[in-house]
Amino acid sequence: MSEPDHSDRLIAEELRASLGDCRIGNQIVVVGETASTNDLVWEAEAKGATEGFVVFAERQSAGRGQYGRRWESVPYQGLCFSVLLRPALKMNESPQLTSLLAHIVARVIKTETGCAVFIKPPNDIFVGNRKIAGVLVEGRNSTDGSYVAVAGLGINVNQSLEDFPEELRQTAGSLRMTIGHQIPRVHLAAAFLRNLDMEYRSWRAEPAVS
Repeated sequence: MSEPDHSDRLIAEELRASLGDCRIGNQIVVVGETASTNDLVWEAEAKGATEGFVVFAERQSAGRGQYGRRWESVPYQGLCFSVLLRPALKMNESPQLTSLLAHIVARVIKTETGCAVFIKPPNDIFVGNRKIAGVLVEGRNSTDGSYVAVAGLGINVNQSLEDFPEELRQTAGSLRMTIGHQIPRVHLAAAFLRNLDMEYRSWRAEPAVS
């Protein structure tokens, strides 16, 4: 297993400062380990967190994927985070949000790394025959009847093959495995949040932050 690079740890204040006036990431929390970042965001939503609240975890012990699958993570190697969103959707329209997020993740990976990625609908991002990222949107109706969603995103960044469980080594991959060198996770995390803010505003037909 790869040695964790603690110098590349995520620091909430630094990430927040790099985003300017973005709504996505208006408040950021980074935890060392949790069962699921989606669960932490739902807890914050119940306490009144605003849209754009983000939780990163250096490690998830029970991250969720589509159809109840687990999302495996090792400390300081990938990006695992969840975002609170309140789009003007109905519950049965939530696949639109999943599609939007998958396209944003794929676009940022291609722009930042040059990797030739493709989306396996509805929510998986692949390079070649290896899955490197995924999106999970969980939606509910809030007390006022409006739709609220927590979008969980997992991106394999600096893992080596031995970081994955043996049963996943034929199908899982990382950006490092693809391009051959380490990628600064802080830079990549900020790029995801900035692009999500811009694309989400455009999708909602809101003016972009200048």
